[in-house]
Amino acid sequence: MGRYSRLRAIRGMDPQRDYEHIHKLVSQYEFPWDYTQGIGVAFIRDYAVPRISRLLDATGEFEHAGQKRYDDTILFAHEMVQDGFDSERGRAAARHLNRVHDRYNIRNEDFLYVLATTVVGPKRWIDRFGWRRLCAQEVESLALVGHKLAQLMNIEGAPSMYAEYERLLDAYERAHFAYDAANHRVARATFRTSAAWYPRWLRPLVTRFTLALLDEPLLRALGYAPQPRAVRRLAGWALRVRAHVVRLLPARPDHRPRLPEPRSYPFGYTLDDLGPAWTHTRPLRPLADEEQPTP
Repeated sequence: MGRYSRLRAIRGMDPQRDYEHIHKLVSQYEFPWDYTQGIGVAFIRDYAVPRISRLLDATGEFEHAGQKRYDDTILFAHEMVQDGFDSERGRAAARHLNRVHDRYNIRNEDFLYVLATTVVGPKRWIDRFGWRRLCAQEVESLALVGHKLAQLMNIEGAPSMYAEYERLLDAYERAHFAYDAANHRVARATFRTSAAWYPRWLRPLVTRFTLALLDEPLLRALGYAPQPRAVRRLAGWALRVRAHVVRLLPARPDHRPRLPEPRSYPFGYTLDDLGPAWTHTRPLRPLADEEQPTP
């Protein structure tokens, strides 16, 4: 398969009909590593909002079970999309995720912002560091996936156009980014978790590399100083070199999608393993389109 074969195929698809398939091609074949990095930065942006970080900090999940919390977040998304949002597998994952969130008093605008980061984050990362930029069909599909997720999670007012997600995200960050000690604690725990994937001697460099890729408003809100200009340039240069190398490689074969490899579950997992232990003491509630109308 040629390097641009999938791109040509995607350009011939209708995102309104094929958005789930296009999203899978983007996240599992064309840009699996870049998509994951974009989602990772999206999570970090959430920590810059005190109202969100205080809730996350209070759970203790990041400090005491950071790897499981990261894996569970990735796996919830995987379970919802792998067989299709409207499959029983996808809908069961959505019900389970909603049960986790139901314990907390989370504002709809905060849900919308977190959703926007998962739509905008991968697009901005891929356009900046991917081996090519996303085409119009891929961008539209990201937005439609976000819209479908909002329906499954009962989030009100979610856009279906990418530009609206960008406007929502930028306006929310201007209004709500601010330093709080909880921001720093949650971010520090997350950096510690991700650095632990590497040899001990390399971990400080991994954290500095990550910080070098973050914008100054985000760093200020997390309580970190910007990295020196030389470090920022080196980090960007390294990722652009990687993109050039990836561009020269053959396309990922159809039989080898990039799937999650959760460190917390080396022997496999079930949906019931995902989320905090207390999750199963709470009842499942139906999704919005399953609720019976009040007579």
